[in-house]
Amino acid sequence: MEPEVALLAQSAGTTVVALMATDAWQHLRDGITRLWRRAQPERADTVAAELEAGREDVLAAVAADDRQTLDELRLQWQGAVRRLLVAHPSAVQELRALLDHLDPEGSAARQITQHATASGQGRVYQAGRDQHITER
Repeated sequence: MEPEVALLAQSAGTTVVALMATDAWQHLRDGITRLWRRAQPERADTVAAELEAGREDVLAAVAADDRQTLDELRLQWQGAVRRLLVAHPSAVQELRALLDHLDPEGSAARQITQHATASGQGRVYQAGRDQHITER
C-alpha cells in the first residue's frame, strides 16, 4: 500500500496548500483537524495551529509569487499526511472522502505550471498529459 499512500499524500499536500488561499479554507482546516483528531488526538491541536500558520505563509507566498515557499509547504504537508497514513491506514478512506468533498474535480492537485525557452532552431514540446509527436 506504500505507493498508494505516497500518491494520496502527494495529492493531499498539494490540495491542502492550494485550498489554504481559497474560500474553502475553513472546511479544509476543519476536515484535516477532524482527521487528525480521530487518528492522533494528541496531535490534533498542534496540526490545527500548523494549518493556521501555514495559511498565513501561503497567503504571503501567493502575494509575493514565491513558488519556492509554496513548494516547501506542499512537501511539508505531504510528509505529515504520509506519516499519518502509514501510522493509521484506516485514515486513507476518510482522507480520500475529504479531498473529494473539498476539491471534487481534483483541480488543486492537477495544477500544472510549465516554463520553457527555445532559441535558434530549438523546439520545445510540453504537455500536461499525453503528448504524441510525429515528425518526418
